[in-house]
Amino acid sequence: MSDWSRYDESDAKVRPGRGSRPRSKVRPAHADAVDGVVIAVDRGRYTVRTADAVVTAVKARELGRRGLVVGDSVGVVGDVSGDSDTLGRVVRRDERVTALRRTADDTDVAERVVVANAGQLAIFASVADPEPNPRVIDRCLVAGFDGRMRALLVLTKADLASADALRAMYEPLGVVVVETTVKRADDPGIALLRSALSGETTVFVGPSGVGKSTLVNALVPDADRAVGRVNDVTGRGRHTSTSSVMLELPGGGWIIDTPGVRSFGLAHVDPAHFILAFPDVAAAADELCPRGCTHESAELGCELDAWAADSPDRRARVDSIRRLLASRAAGEAY
Repeated sequence: MSDWSRYDESDAKVRPGRGSRPRSKVRPAHADAVDGVVIAVDRGRYTVRTADAVVTAVKARELGRRGLVVGDSVGVVGDVSGDSDTLGRVVRRDERVTALRRTADDTDVAERVVVANAGQLAIFASVADPEPNPRVIDRCLVAGFDGRMRALLVLTKADLASADALRAMYEPLGVVVVETTVKRADDPGIALLRSALSGETTVFVGPSGVGKSTLVNALVPDADRAVGRVNDVTGRGRHTSTSSVMLELPGGGWIIDTPGVRSFGLAHVDPAHFILAFPDVAAAADELCPRGCTHESAELGCELDAWAADSPDRRARVDSIRRLLASRAAGEAY
């Protein structure tokens, strides 16, 4: 019988595996990274605008699962010349100041960031052809207010019907309403819209067929966004813009045009957090309402009715906020 006591660990032949190399958690500092902004995303390729060029880049491995969306402020290394057939690497994503989020529906816990770092949300709706859908407008507003973004409501095809009813619904919320028609070259609504967009980064959202791409082309003549038409049977437009893109306005400012939406899930929105978008109402609720108040109605203990009783403006504001909260609670993604 062999004497196994003569053997020790040095006699064993162990072939090192691929994962046996010691790995450092220290990542490169990339102090030479060039600052830029993601202006388009296409199948793993990121178009980044720097101070000197427009660069095509991929995401570096050290970013891990950190996703990149249009509007993200990033750092890029590698070939940042922007020349044809060159490729840089995005090695840093800065903290987002704002983010417009949505979920697939109101039961989906996985939220998706649509765009980052936009200060304004412009919601597009037509006053006719197709008929406006207040549910979609409401839900976009909830997401925008939750993301701490100022809101614009851009009403297109204003020559076809009155916009008075829509103004009455949304102006109490502090939403700037702009009526437009692209049929008039001197349309005053276009001038108002340009003024509201000047110097800002604004994300455009809205259903297909409402004229969003047509207005983008009017605002940015070389944008060349595809324009569709409304289906005569369904009353809906077909998707013409298939990806988000960030465009510079000739007079200063940026717009981020997004594909047409048919659903806007709000599973990520906490109603208690949402009401903070209205400081005066939030202050009254914090002082007067009982703990855990959902602000749905006086019958359920909400004190906002008493706070607004002597002011028609406050009353209209509270009613509008409750409509948005009801839209969030209804669980209707469309």
